[in-house]
Amino acid sequence: MEVTSIQNGIIIDHVPAGTSLKVLEYLKIDPAKTKLALIMNADSKRYGSKDIIKIEDDKDIDLDVLGFVARQATVDVVRGGKIVEKKQPNLPEHIVGVISCVNPRCVTTAEPGIKQMFHLVHSERLEYRCDYCDEEAKL
Repeated sequence: MEVTSIQNGIIIDHVPAGTSLKVLEYLKIDPAKTKLALIMNADSKRYGSKDIIKIEDDKDIDLDVLGFVARQATVDVVRGGKIVEKKQPNLPEHIVGVISCVNPRCVTTAEPGIKQMFHLVHSERLEYRCDYCDEEAKL
């Protein structure tokens, strides 16, 4: 299989195998409205297999969201067919508007318009808790 290189855009590499559609959903990138290529279950020396997302556009990628959903991923910025910048997302300490609290008694569930906010409690277990009710996030 051959996928050609992109001239201008971004490449999200080292996405965990089989999760690229979930990554696009979290990044709020609509595959039906975006010029992109998904390469799923590609061979990887480091991880065994991986997904790759190539986007032919100047999309602004939220590295905090990417770090939350696929922290081992890398982002390559491509201009004129060459990689001009590499970015590495980190696991964010705080996330806003990415996931929702499942506690039915939480103020964010009862009151529309309140931003869903979570803080990192344990980085090894990827445990986040709601800022309002301290409910553990269900990912």
